[in-house]
Amino acid sequence: MSDSSPWLILIALGAFHGLNPAMGWFFAASLGLFRKSRSVILLSLIPIALGHAAAIAVVVFAAIGLGFTIDADTFRILSGALLIAWGLYHWFFGHQHHLRITAATGLTGIGVWSFLMAMAHGAGMMLIPVLMPMGHVHTHMGGHGGHMVSTDSFGVAALGVIVHTLAMLIVTGCIAILVYQSAGLEILKRRWINLDLAWTLALIGMGLWLLFA
Repeated sequence: MSDSSPWLILIALGAFHGLNPAMGWFFAASLGLFRKSRSVILLSLIPIALGHAAAIAVVVFAAIGLGFTIDADTFRILSGALLIAWGLYHWFFGHQHHLRITAATGLTGIGVWSFLMAMAHGAGMMLIPVLMPMGHVHTHMGGHGGHMVSTDSFGVAALGVIVHTLAMLIVTGCIAILVYQSAGLEILKRRWINLDLAWTLALIGMGLWLLFA
């Protein structure tokens, strides 16, 4: 990949998350319609972004910490297997664990929902394969193999989380405002595609790529 490719992928994944109603725009638009205020929509974007970024950071930083202790090939195989397992679980059982949130839910509730949805969808795990080549990997050939990260990986990962979250936030905000201004929440009944299925297939596909790359 070129030097810019991982960043473009992070932005694309952020935009994809922003398209998913469960990741935030549905509740931002609902809260705005419930309180009859566009400014409420803009305000709700703050907890949505914080919840999403926190969920991703927890997984990504934990993975980086693990990367200091194991070699790159082992980490790649573990990451691929985990992505496939999570994708299959989400495919067969994810629909059974949807939490309920109403339009009357406050900003704190939306932030918690954003965190839980990002965790449930495996959003952080999906970023790990993208961030792996960005961490200035230093491979030491020898009896102990090569470790996948260096000491500056945490800074690169933090920047990656920020870029991804900003992309997600822009798309979330644009859709929420558009729905509030014109379409209304009826758009979910008429035109919205099954993004959960697309995301599940993406998780499994990325896992297979890691296993067989």
